[in-house]
Amino acid sequence: MIKVQNLVKKYGDQTVLSDVTFEVAPKEIFALLGPSGAGKTTIINILTGLLAPDSGDATVDALLNEIGLMLDIGGLYQHLNCLENLELYAGIYNLPKNRPMEALESVGLKDAAKKAVSQLSRGMSQRLALARAILYSPKLLILDEPTSALDPGTARGICKLLQKLRDEGATIFLTTHNMDEALKLCDRVALLHKGKIVKQDEPVKLCEKYDALRTVPDLESVFLQLTGVEL
Repeated sequence: MIKVQNLVKKYGDQTVLSDVTFEVAPKEIFALLGPSGAGKTTIINILTGLLAPDSGDATVDALLNEIGLMLDIGGLYQHLNCLENLELYAGIYNLPKNRPMEALESVGLKDAAKKAVSQLSRGMSQRLALARAILYSPKLLILDEPTSALDPGTARGICKLLQKLRDEGATIFLTTHNMDEALKLCDRVALLHKGKIVKQDEPVKLCEKYDALRTVPDLESVFLQLTGVEL
């Protein structure tokens, strides 16, 4: 679904991405893991066409109208309420009239349907942005830290929703610095440090290989072993 080969991106003398290579198979949840500044958002910007690489290739096997994006909470209309925001997009894609409310319910915002976006908390705005991304049941979801501003209970609910979408046929590519979440949620992960992928595999296999002494799998300690960086 996604194929990235030898991706390089520089800003002046600073190398942001260095020879990044990975693939995302259809119907899997794949995550880029790393701290802020590792290069995660730069990769997403290249995949979505917002940024051009200096060298290498990045291809996405999906049409634009088959991709759901959650890059930040921008693009939400502050003077409209939650339901009106989604109804606007539903009209563009000619979706069934009940679809916006279904999307709100799936992210736990049914009771806030009539609440103006300007009155939402950061976490609620983030959930609305996710509802917009899944509104038309996209073939591919690209999500930049989808649970970063959410409380633990809401984050767990969003993870269950993403697994359900995967089980229904969607491919999900996301970035996160939450190692515990990635361990439980993802089929495969790539550990990104200073613009380089240091390891990629199934999260449990990474833990088994690099964290064998622990009884509880811990991706954070694996990242520390491989990079010397504590998250």
